[in-house]
Amino acid sequence: MKNIIVLSVSVLLLSGCNLFGASNKEEKISVAAPEALQASAKIIDTEGTEIGHMEMTEGADGVLISLGVKGLSEGEHGIHIHEVGKCDPPTFETAGSHFNPEKKKHGTENPAGPHLGDLPNIAPEEDGNVQVEFLAKNITLETGLANSILDADGSAIVIHEGPDDYRTDPAGNSGARIACGIIKASE
Repeated sequence: MKNIIVLSVSVLLLSGCNLFGASNKEEKISVAAPEALQASAKIIDTEGTEIGHMEMTEGADGVLISLGVKGLSEGEHGIHIHEVGKCDPPTFETAGSHFNPEKKKHGTENPAGPHLGDLPNIAPEEDGNVQVEFLAKNITLETGLANSILDADGSAIVIHEGPDDYRTDPAGNSGARIACGIIKASE
């Protein structure tokens, strides 16, 4: 009996991991993970000069926005996603109103809000440069959905001259539009 147990243990040891699905051959397992949806925008000032760039990447929790802009004036600036993908300087009025498919009021502090295009204020360093990241939880880059910023007429990112007060409709008293970028899907 002792010999049978030793023989059984030896067979198991000699066969190694093969009993558990491993083999000596290298096998490649294909992974079918979907690519993250991405978009970007070149940001221009009122004279049409490029002053920054924005990258957007959709994840499980929303759209991550990475923004880098140079030459902004001191103080906070409102920033919003606008409903039309047009940025005609110097006023950028062609970008339309804030992205607001749910027809709500402006601002995260407004009980009847916010617009889906409402974003947190940005503030440049002393040199006028801004480098920030934030998450927009209620928008998508997937076309065909009501909350997609990549709809038929596109969308734009717009920076305003002053801070957004997060409650006053329609734009948080953030003042004139001083920079704009057309949001385009990455290919």
